Amino acid sequence: MVPGEPWPDAPPPQSRLRRWLTDGLQDTAGRHPGPGASKPEKTHSWWRVMCLTGVDYFSTLGYQPAIAALAAGLLSPIATIVLVLVTLLGALPVYRRVARESFKGEGSIAMLEKLLPWWGGKLVVLVLLGFAATDFMITITLSAADASAHAIENPFAPSWFEGNEVLLTLVLVLALGVVFLRGFKEAINIAVVLVAAFLLLNAVVIVVSLVHVAENTVVIGDWWTALTAQHGNPLVMVGIALIAFPKLALGLSGFETGVAVMPQIDGAPGDTPQKPVARIRGAKRLLTTAAITMSAFLITSSIVTTLLIPQKDFESGGPANGRALAYLAHRFLGDGFGTAYDIATIAILWFAGASALAGLLNLVPRYLPRYGMAPHWAAAVRPLVLVFAAIAVVITLVFQADVDAQAGAYATGVLVLITSASVAVTLSAARKKQRAAAIGFGVIAVVFLYTTVANVIERPDGVRIAALFILGIIIVSIVSRVHRSFQLRATSVTLDAMALDFVLTDADDYDSIRIIANEPDDGSAEEYRQKISEERRDSGIPMRSPVIFLEVYPSDSSDFEEDLLVRGEAVHGYRVLRVTSGNIPNTIATVLLEIRDLTGVVPGIYFEWTEGSPISNMFKYLVTGTGEVAPVTREVLRRAEHDRRHRPEVHVS
Repeated sequence: MVPGEPWPDAPPPQSRLRRWLTDGLQDTAGRHPGPGASKPEKTHSWWRVMCLTGVDYFSTLGYQPAIAALAAGLLSPIATIVLVLVTLLGALPVYRRVARESFKGEGSIAMLEKLLPWWGGKLVVLVLLGFAATDFMITITLSAADASAHAIENPFAPSWFEGNEVLLTLVLVLALGVVFLRGFKEAINIAVVLVAAFLLLNAVVIVVSLVHVAENTVVIGDWWTALTAQHGNPLVMVGIALIAFPKLALGLSGFETGVAVMPQIDGAPGDTPQKPVARIRGAKRLLTTAAITMSAFLITSSIVTTLLIPQKDFESGGPANGRALAYLAHRFLGDGFGTAYDIATIAILWFAGASALAGLLNLVPRYLPRYGMAPHWAAAVRPLVLVFAAIAVVITLVFQADVDAQAGAYATGVLVLITSASVAVTLSAARKKQRAAAIGFGVIAVVFLYTTVANVIERPDGVRIAALFILGIIIVSIVSRVHRSFQLRATSVTLDAMALDFVLTDADDYDSIRIIANEPDDGSAEEYRQKISEERRDSGIPMRSPVIFLEVYPSDSSDFEEDLLVRGEAVHGYRVLRVTSGNIPNTIATVLLEIRDLTGVVPGIYFEWTEGSPISNMFKYLVTGTGEVAPVTREVLRRAEHDRRHRPEVHVS
């Protein structure tokens, strides 16, 4: 064995299927942030990255006007104006601040994780991941269902399309999975083309429709007459529009995705990892431009669809249900242009599912493997794709590819994420003693909290689906945390100069390294003198053999993986290695193996038995990272090093 080189340990042979599924997965302990969290090979201008988020955000134009018409009826334009005001005055300021404070692509969830440490913070993250999964999964299934609706209603579509909405939706979902299993590249270039074509076609449809309204102004009078007959005075209309607003929350999607793709935005030479000013500025431009563009399309589309399409056509089974602008495209511009619009809409809706799946593949591995709350394979792309595709198939079958039926669940996921972002920036502003900002963001948080609660009361199916995701995530997390409890957890181990000198000196001069595990007490000279005396007596350590103390100072026990820094210190004439960690046995095992690899000498460590019930110590270990340290350290070493000759020795007295 050459000092400084890892000990050889031949990996077990893997089947071809296993190698294919786990392609790109590292076998060593460490962070597994997923395919979207690694540093991108190439960054892009903010407007190009905006198109990547836009396939999710802008694609809602395919179904948002029809859903707004169903939710608010003739009040759709007024309710949409309320939505736009909430977007520009609420969601946009919130996410501009999220972009400034969480610029690594982790979004508002990471902000709450930092503001709420320990197990409470982890639980909040798990719950939010459940709602995020609801948001992204319903994006996949709802977008595919709406794409199928556009295909079926096209006059040139084969006759067998009719009545096979579920089959067509499943084909689109499975095709999405196949694409990601093969490898998804050049996403931004495709997104730029799709968004440009889709927005251009929508602009043509809206402008032509506005011309028809201008040429036939009687539709405005008819609309206003019907509106006043239904709702009375304007104040009542505004009040009802506010009540209907939660149902239009789908138009708020895209903000969380906007901050998730920040690592893809070009920086500047002066940017640093701690303060990427240019990247943050680009992200703010992305969010602002997307919000203003979408607001303009939402208002104008709601006006023309409300004025030009009979309300009965929006109902389930009607020709405008889920495809209001496509209805106008065919009506005013002919089936040729309408078919081009349908193709562009189907493409961007399908790609919106791709964007959502990419978001899931980016989000889940950022947290769960790092918490020890997911199997090791959850850091690989292909197994996750198979899991998410299977879930999408189940959701499609449950909702029978019905766009309207899935709208509530989608809105719930979107609103909870925006509400959590509002709370995160409010807490951040309050912690930094920015009183005005804290009050402003607090008001926004209250607005979104009301919207979320109202949406849940009106359409509880969304929170039921989210609850299933949350329950599944928590169960998997607990099982995985217990299953992985005996793994090495360090992402890296660094011994400072003095610590390295301690172990190398003993290895060179004595060809042995003896370490005494010491639980820090009062730090007095008597503590160390008594400890070494007891261990020499009880464990038979020779009097002339030098020893080194190892002390682990506890930190956040809810963390699973962490970077370890081992500090060497001379304390009352004794040599002491000190390290801070949330888990004592696993950390000791990791340090021992690192010492072995650095020196080429297999170290031995000496413990004394822990008092207390083994059962209570086991639960204490799982929750606080302490418990019965000696046997757990030995078990971690046994699992990490199968060759007994190379395994550090554990002595207990």
